[in-house]
Amino acid sequence: MQQLPARRRGVTGQVGGPVRTAPWSNVLRSNNSWKPPRNTASDIVSLAPKDLGITNTVNDMSGQPQSEAEQNIQIWKIKKLVKSLEAARGAGTSMISLILPPKSQISQAANMLAQEYGTASNIKSRVNRLSVLAAITSTQQRLKLYNRIPPNGLIVYCGTILTDEGKEKKVNFDFEPFKPINTSLYLCDNKFHTEALSELLESDAKFGFIVMDGNGSLFGTLAGNTREVIHKFTVDLPKKHGRGGQSALRFARLREEKRHNYVRKVAEFAVQHFITNDKVNVQGIVMAGSADFKTELNQSDMFDPRLAAKVIKVVDVSYGGENGFNQAIELAAESLSQVKFIQEKKRNDYHSHKCAPPTASNNTSAGQSGANSGGTSLALAHLPEKEREKFIDKATGLEMEQAAEPQSLLEWLAEKYQEFGAALEFVTNRSTEGSQFVRGFGGIGGVLRYKVDFGLIADAFEDGEEGEFMTDSDE
Repeated sequence: MQQLPARRRGVTGQVGGPVRTAPWSNVLRSNNSWKPPRNTASDIVSLAPKDLGITNTVNDMSGQPQSEAEQNIQIWKIKKLVKSLEAARGAGTSMISLILPPKSQISQAANMLAQEYGTASNIKSRVNRLSVLAAITSTQQRLKLYNRIPPNGLIVYCGTILTDEGKEKKVNFDFEPFKPINTSLYLCDNKFHTEALSELLESDAKFGFIVMDGNGSLFGTLAGNTREVIHKFTVDLPKKHGRGGQSALRFARLREEKRHNYVRKVAEFAVQHFITNDKVNVQGIVMAGSADFKTELNQSDMFDPRLAAKVIKVVDVSYGGENGFNQAIELAAESLSQVKFIQEKKRNDYHSHKCAPPTASNNTSAGQSGANSGGTSLALAHLPEKEREKFIDKATGLEMEQAAEPQSLLEWLAEKYQEFGAALEFVTNRSTEGSQFVRGFGGIGGVLRYKVDFGLIADAFEDGEEGEFMTDSDE
């Protein structure tokens, strides 16, 4: 077999034959099943960070600081990689997961792998033994490419996986995570262990919410773009009245006692939900309510001092329960300006105010013509490949043809948006505005820089022409 030319060091010379570097789009698909790269002449796929489209999320390859949007795109690519790694499975225990934290030594990892090689030589199963030894050797070869551990650590995934067709495929991933990783891990299993990498992706700042009124209380959290109700309960408190005659004072005393017990119960639940292992598990707490209960709780001695120190805002809301929770998030937006949930809401609101009749397909055409330059494309969801009925043209009833190299729209946008001078933002459907965006716009929209006559574009395509559009360079 003729050895293919390598585009970067370390791509050739792997155990099992020559290597071909596979592009990002060939490895990651839109569904959760592992899709091996097509048109590869060998049985090993060796990928480095640049092959995956992954760069440091603080600085790009040229050393220039990246914008927040670019950082979000890089993190999205890491999430796609994690999802594909989680779906991969092997026949034996030949899938190696190696995580080296910053400031660890390459020599120590190399010595450890040498010891593991000797141990693996005693595996009884010949097929499994050879697969494990080959994976360890490939991992050793990848470590030789590094003089030292990168500032954020080093992650290596190597082994033999099973494709959907039941064939074996050898893969090799090595990259620096986007944030420092403090986990040290070596596992040889029938799957890749991505728990530590998933924790990095989910480690957004988490804020706690306490919404309480005379009818009950709700405890919730907001982390990144995820809002969660963790507990809620209702109460039946006596109303304040002037009846009772000689028993009026007793009724008032009973009322105050029940209010006191209610506040104490909320304080106890707050400790239960927001303190773990004697440490506060949220970055800040927002207290909301439609009466004086929130203020009474905040100033009460029953409220744990550790939680009281984390209170960043007290807001008045018109409702209780989940409606009050949603309103509290909006009223505390200034204090939570760095939370992705608020940032996504602002992006969706901006798009809603700027929206016009053009559809998602028109926005794509406009983006290719340069009209989206300086604007924002909101890519939210893609259609699963298995739902083939969504790929049928309703007008003609014909099914769209499958591309020779299938690639999800999100991947194409992430790779091409800079060529058209556009900005790309990812949002989710976890907010009310995001859900409306999915239903109303199909999950993708754009804010155009100037008005485009889509009638001319449609006529050009009907005539079999690709169409020519005026750009800044033509003016």
